[in-house]
Amino acid sequence: MKKIGFIGAYDKTDLLLNIAKILTTMKNRVLIIDSTINQKARYVVPAINPTISYITSFEDIDIAVGFKGLEEIKNYIGVTNELPYDILLVDCDTIYRIEDFTLDLSDKNYFVTSFDIYSLRRGIEILNNFKVPIPLTKILFAKEILKEDDDYLNFLSIGCKVLWNQEKIYFPIENGDLSVIAENQRVQKIKFKKLSIQYKDSLNFIVQQILNQTNDSKIRRTIKNIERGV
Repeated sequence: MKKIGFIGAYDKTDLLLNIAKILTTMKNRVLIIDSTINQKARYVVPAINPTISYITSFEDIDIAVGFKGLEEIKNYIGVTNELPYDILLVDCDTIYRIEDFTLDLSDKNYFVTSFDIYSLRRGIEILNNFKVPIPLTKILFAKEILKEDDDYLNFLSIGCKVLWNQEKIYFPIENGDLSVIAENQRVQKIKFKKLSIQYKDSLNFIVQQILNQTNDSKIRRTIKNIERGV
């Protein structure tokens, strides 16, 4: 079972749903764990009679909301050994949940942010509380790919116990993608058809990293099938 951490104050729910859609279409059993303060998944993902903590299923993706650690999820499911999933996608925005879900031991961790002041400063606040150095790959939501933005993030994180990986993954912040995501939420479906090429390419790259695949042809075919509704 792989555990992948997505750390930061920026909203990551729709990003994780899109990543999980590709992974489940490729026959992986996926659990998204929303351990954030706002628990957006509680409002975006349909659930029957949600309680304080629960697991619901949405388009073959399981989503856990309200749990404080993997042991609570195991108790909820009724297992004592490893959880019955191939991949866990853990959404965290506090140091407490990073520690509770032991993301320092994850197979891979991403730091997700845009360049608005709130996302940056809250994100840096999380990084400042790392007790051990953690390798992180940047996922950056921006209107443009600017070296100055990345340099500013590097400057803010000086002194943090973070080991930045060389690669950076950019997602466009533009009305087309935001409109598609809003429409998906409204109709309670995960659709890729109208997403921008750059957005889908970035999803492809993340999935390729998660699966440790040297070739992305199968992932690209999967994305095409999701676009066509196959």
